[in-house]
This record gives sequence, structure tokens and C-alpha cells, in this order.
Amino acid sequence: MAGSWTEFDIACMERAIELAERGRAQVSPNPPVGCVLVREGKIIAEGWHDHLGDLHAEQAAIADAESRGTATEGCTAYVTLEPCNHFGRTPPCTQALLWAGVGEVIVAARDPNPTVRGEGIQVLLDAGIPVREGLLGEQACRQMQAFMHWCERRRPLVTLKAAVDANGVVDGDSPGRFTSEESLDAAHRLRRHCDAILVGVNTIVVDDPTLDIRRTAIGQSRQPLRIVLDQNLRTPKEAKILNDGGQTLLVHTQQQKTGIALPEGDDGADLAALLDHLGDIGIQELLVEGGPTVWAQFLDLGLVDRAIIIRSKAILGEGPSSGLEGNRLNDAGLAVLAKHDWGGDIATFWSRPDLAWPAQDWP
Repeated sequence: MAGSWTEFDIACMERAIELAERGRAQVSPNPPVGCVLVREGKIIAEGWHDHLGDLHAEQAAIADAESRGTATEGCTAYVTLEPCNHFGRTPPCTQALLWAGVGEVIVAARDPNPTVRGEGIQVLLDAGIPVREGLLGEQACRQMQAFMHWCERRRPLVTLKAAVDANGVVDGDSPGRFTSEESLDAAHRLRRHCDAILVGVNTIVVDDPTLDIRRTAIGQSRQPLRIVLDQNLRTPKEAKILNDGGQTLLVHTQQQKTGIALPEGDDGADLAALLDHLGDIGIQELLVEGGPTVWAQFLDLGLVDRAIIIRSKAILGEGPSSGLEGNRLNDAGLAVLAKHDWGGDIATFWSRPDLAWPAQDWP
């Protein structure tokens, strides 16, 4: 049940949400979760899920209390997500809370994952521990947006990222990078937030990119899965993404063993079937980086949840258009949320009207 929240309650959950952010991009397919333990109006211990395979937030907070020599009996736990009640990479958090003698649990959001979905709260209630929920639930759900989306739809949340010159051209007469250093840094932070990066085969043939995270600290994160839409398997054998030891998935319509063969759609592989497959293997956030043909395919099918369009002041000369001009993104069901100056480039944030931006400073 929900409760009447005091300023102190709100401050404690805000701290838990702040702690959860430390695990962002390091815990997928788990969501970032934070926890604080409180007694007599003071925070006595803190914890967060730091990286995949590490202690969950509740367990980390209890371990923090132990390291301080602080007793946990009768304390209140503020946690951003319903405690799990199943064995995975770690034991159930419900059992850790029971073992610690926690007197009350306050939960920001219920876990929509079928392996939990209310069971964690029920176990605590059955054990006689009061549980209140809903404190800063909207903020917590926004922080766990990709996880929540995946639990509800069993598909990844799709972000389209494009960089264009002042005239909307993507690859003109002037070769090389044309966006600012700030934009490049942001692009790599965005990659770090995603489980997979998708491009079309033309991008591989022309640019031979590595599609990895380089311009930001990777911490305990994993390099993202690289996905190439390659209907006729044209990716060169010497391509960097096939020879650098990273994970790469070639998506095609040929019945061969390499990569994954999908049914044909209107123009290449069936992208809806691809998203279903990616959801099945635990990909929760997909970054679609290009190029124009791929952007058009995703937009035409209404598969884009949000977009970041970076417009440089540079002029590349004659070249292919991005296809993102005019009402293109509006017609795909997206609306402008904000515009930011990234080192002279203008980054426009687009999103489905029902989808809040993860955070003001994201990515």
C-alpha cells in the first residue's frame, strides 16, 4: 500500500535513486537499483547494484552496515525496486532483508518482471514486515526505463541516433568527422547505455567502423553487441567488427549458418521479428546508428521510441540526405522534447509522447 510521505522519506528515496545511478550501464539485463537503511531518522547504511553478478542493492546496503559494525534489526529499508524473491546470480533479496531483521520496507516501484511481479512484497508481508510502495515511483521507473519497457513488451527500447550537416547531408564530398568533440563524447556515452548497436551493411562496407565504446570510461560495462542488417551477407570478411574479438550479429534472409536468418519484410529482414529475437536474448536497449536506409526502415514501421538528431554547422557538400527533414519524425509518432548545444552542434531530443526522457542530462 502507499503511504503519506514525509520530507525525510522523500530525501531517503532520492538518495537511493542517486545511488542506483552508479550502476547504470553496468548491470544489464538487471536494472539499476539503490537502497538505504534508516534508523531513528538517520541513514545508517547504503548500497547499490554495482555490476552484473555483484550484490544486489539491498544486500550491498546490509553488507555496508556490517562493515560499519551497525546493527540492522528494526531499521527501515528504502529501495527503488521491489526486492527479488528468486535465485539468480545472487540469492533472493527478500531473504537478505529477513535475515537482517529489517522492520519496514519502502519500495519506489513494483518489479514487472514475471519472476518477481509482487511476489517479493508478498513474501515480506507474509513474514510480518510492513511494506509501503509508490514513493517517487515515477522517478524510479524513469531511471529503469529500458528494463520496464522490456518487461512489458519483451522487446528492446529503440533509440535512433543520427548526425547530419547543416543541410541534412550525412556523407558528402568532405570526408572525416564533422561533429564536435562534445557530440562525439555524448555519442559514446549513449553507446555505453545500450546493450546493442545496429547499422546497415553499407555503413560497414564504406566506413568499416568498430562500433564500440572508446571516448568514455567503460567501468564494469560490457562492449555492446554489434548488429548488422546484411540481407545478402555482404559484410567483408576482413571487417573490423568480425576480427576484433567483440560480439557481432549479422542479420540476413539467407538460410545459412552465419548470424541469424529472419523472414523477409518489406525491405530486407523483418525488423519486428528482429526486435522480438533481441528481446528473447535479453537486449533491453537498442541504438540504431544508421544509415539513412536503416533509419527510414525503422521509422516507417513505427519502431523508434526516441531519437537524438545531431546537426553540425559543417557543410559536407553534395551527398545523400538523411531523410530526417521536415515532418519525418513527427509522422513516425515522435515529438521534440528539448534541444541542446553540444560544442556548437545542435542536438534535438525526440521521443514518443508517452515516454519520458530518462534524465535531464541523459546521455
